[in-house]
Amino acid sequence: MDSVRSPEWPVAPLGGIAANNAAARYGSPTGPQPAASAPPPHRLPATGVAAVPRPAPAAAPPIPVKILIAGGFGVGKTTTVGAISEIAPLTTEAEMTTAGIGVDDPGIRSAKTTTTVAMDFGCVTIDRSLKLYLFGTPGQARFGFMWDDLALGALGALVVVDSARLDDCYPAIDFFERAGLPFVVGVNAFDGRLAHDLDAIRWALAIGDHVPLVQFDARDRLSVRDALLVVLDRALDRATRERKS
Repeated sequence: MDSVRSPEWPVAPLGGIAANNAAARYGSPTGPQPAASAPPPHRLPATGVAAVPRPAPAAAPPIPVKILIAGGFGVGKTTTVGAISEIAPLTTEAEMTTAGIGVDDPGIRSAKTTTTVAMDFGCVTIDRSLKLYLFGTPGQARFGFMWDDLALGALGALVVVDSARLDDCYPAIDFFERAGLPFVVGVNAFDGRLAHDLDAIRWALAIGDHVPLVQFDARDRLSVRDALLVVLDRALDRATRERKS
């Protein structure tokens, strides 16, 4: 059968390379050809383009530690929480009325006109790894049923004491001794002075030498901080001893 071809294409010789290819029609370069190489990797210019910063690893949140601020009525628990808290403290203060006369006695030196009817709450960050959550207990005996719930999960307590009314502090000390919760007795220096020295107060409260007894000012932030650090040290010491046993 006759074949049809374009008149522009040259005739391929028998057994030769077909002339209808790019090399035959357009020619091919002569001489040795360099070996093909892979393209260079992409690189950012040395100047003019800022390097993209890698995100820093997320810091671990601070460990929450629950501390109770306890004591008798009108000894300065709400003042203690408010002096150290880094947030506006949550308080449940109610006006004292004539119905409390003879029941709630804030003491002769006190100008107290309100009372805590549930709890106080505040918090303070010690460092990047530790944050204290402070729960102030109500001081009146009729709110004693709340103490068990507030003490749940606490690692320690600061029992605030008025040196002029030591008898109001016995119930708080008895509660923490029965609960087995580490506590520190902080004697609030009303007007900057104590009615008795610390040795006499320790004897009157009948607490052993293993219970820290400190003097502090509930109105002063640094003084409250130092008292809370003693509570932390007491709780840490107990946790260390329990781990070794």
